[in-house]
Amino acid sequence: MPQTTEAHRDPRPTLERPDDDPYLWLEAVDGPDALAWVEARNAETLARYGDAGFRRDRDIARDLLDRPDRIPFVERFGTWLYNFWTDGAHPRGLWRRVEEAGYRAAAPDWEILLDLDSLAASESEDWVWDNAIILRGDLDRALVSFSRGGKDAIVVREFALDTRTFVADGFVLPEGKGGATWLDRDTVLLSSALGPGMATRSGYARTVRLWPRGTDPLDAPVLFETAETSMMVWGASDRQTGTERIMVVEQLDFFDAAIHVGDRAGLHVRLDLPTHAEVHLHRNHVAVRPRQPWTVDGVAYATDTVLAIALPDLLAGSRAFTVLWQPDERRALQGVFWSAGRLIVDVLEDLRPTYRAFEPGPGGWTERPLAGLPALGSVHLWPLDGDPERADGTLLALVHDPVTPLALLAFPPELDAPTVLRQTPPAFEARGIRVTRHEAVSADGTRVPYVQVGPEAETGEAPVYLTAYGGFGISSLPGYQPVLGKLWLERGGTCVTANIRGGGEFGTRWHDAGRREGKARAHDDFAAVAADLVARGVTRPGRVAAEGASNGGLLIANMLTRYPERFGALVCTIPLIDMRRYTKLLAGASWIGEYGDPDDPQDWTFLSKISAYHAAEAGRPYPPILLATSRGDDRVHPGHARKMAEKLRVLGCDVAFYEPATGGHGTGKDSEQRASFMTLELTFLRRAIGWDEPVA
Repeated sequence: MPQTTEAHRDPRPTLERPDDDPYLWLEAVDGPDALAWVEARNAETLARYGDAGFRRDRDIARDLLDRPDRIPFVERFGTWLYNFWTDGAHPRGLWRRVEEAGYRAAAPDWEILLDLDSLAASESEDWVWDNAIILRGDLDRALVSFSRGGKDAIVVREFALDTRTFVADGFVLPEGKGGATWLDRDTVLLSSALGPGMATRSGYARTVRLWPRGTDPLDAPVLFETAETSMMVWGASDRQTGTERIMVVEQLDFFDAAIHVGDRAGLHVRLDLPTHAEVHLHRNHVAVRPRQPWTVDGVAYATDTVLAIALPDLLAGSRAFTVLWQPDERRALQGVFWSAGRLIVDVLEDLRPTYRAFEPGPGGWTERPLAGLPALGSVHLWPLDGDPERADGTLLALVHDPVTPLALLAFPPELDAPTVLRQTPPAFEARGIRVTRHEAVSADGTRVPYVQVGPEAETGEAPVYLTAYGGFGISSLPGYQPVLGKLWLERGGTCVTANIRGGGEFGTRWHDAGRREGKARAHDDFAAVAADLVARGVTRPGRVAAEGASNGGLLIANMLTRYPERFGALVCTIPLIDMRRYTKLLAGASWIGEYGDPDDPQDWTFLSKISAYHAAEAGRPYPPILLATSRGDDRVHPGHARKMAEKLRVLGCDVAFYEPATGGHGTGKDSEQRASFMTLELTFLRRAIGWDEPVA
């Protein structure tokens, strides 16, 4: 459509048909009219909320994000522990390392490998750190990747660890989605969307290529190729069995994949396992987690059962799987990973995190629980070693809860009781704050858990910060949040995390109940929690402030259009909202498995009911809403938030909009941006529910 200025735009266009979109021009990410509109909206929002109180709180948030006593998380290669660190003096960050003994010191003597602030300044680039993959064996080279402004698309360069410089004439991969990993010193396995015809319709890599040193990556021979309609492919290699093995994961859609195994001559074997199964290959063992009920050779396995089989047996046609773990109504699998020959199984038992280690031996598999972990809150476990071929079995665990700061624990190779490596001091005053768990009853009678954190006394007027995610099988566990604790809890507010359907808190069944046709049910769950807080006498609807990001942004947009009477204010961050066009915008096609296909009339029947962009209409008493996105988001298109904001403006709603130029699919590329983003959201919510006043 022709470019349109605010002066001659129809003041009250409507969406009479699904494709009748008067605001399509706002999808032009860098279009002149769209950018003029964004700058005008940003100026309005900052003029309204960016006062002295905002600036004070932003500085508090930034200082918390840059605290020098944060935990430096590490990964071990050889005798070195590697860490990437940001602070006020190094907002882009330092890649650094220290000997293992030195890490345990109060102030480790870090060796600086790469100063990203200096690199960005010298090259006049907006570099944001992504990752570093160290060459196995020699451990003297790395493939370092970073993005422009925090986007998903990255550039890759070869880095020499001994000289701390980029390798002259080394591997250099231009910007693209995907990446690269080592095969050997002179060969890289390339899984990138770089080049004509190399991207799927979701924008990710559709080929895995062998890239020899000294050649153009665009000329790298293709080892494996998937269909353009697939989501993506990526490759990996190992020598854990003594010979080089290449594995390619062909991600057909978000929840279905095929695993191919071979060598440089080709991927000769596709593992004979269902595409819905999650597969983990380690040494000569395979762990399998079916996402659907699976019957093979007359034996039925329930969804989320953890199965194991020797790889040679599987390749020979055996289906004699060993059942290691099975779910039940309140025991939900979260994931599995291998570590030095052991399979670690992560389970929520009635929302309490537990881990078990399974190890194969001559007499079969043995099982043992990992003791010494807290029963409440959040626990995340992973191997210390970045090179699985040299791993000794040491595990790290990050533990915390809403009122207990983060602690980093280490399990020794024997998996005896863990020791505390690091503990962060409190970021906010938690005296008088209690953590309680409750259940709301959703519209269809399902009981939906939620965790409440706040003052012990109930006044019926509590300012409540309510959030959830409810998608892609991701579990939302309550944890320690310094900024929210300082700017909301410490001031007397209450925070609530809802475990709505679509998440993984009760396994795949809970996720499946809240995806596709069930996505509306997940939204009903969230609205039920808001109502339950009122029914229990915690608060009233006008004091409920809700926030959600990405898939959670879709949730919040639906609270606006479906349950406006239950909220006092809403913040909708980096959201999906237009469910008619989402598959045509950036990576949207990759999420059809979660939401459905709007081009399928049957799917559009239920998608149209959660497409808040189409549902918003005049005359409804919508609560104030802030829509916030990022121009640098190359995953969820900023057009979702832009178009919804403009439609609500034309309808005369109380709507604010904010869009920084960079930050990727997140709240910012550095602590300054993230602090501004978070503080703006909290300032908006507090004032919209009448809990805060502007500060001159």
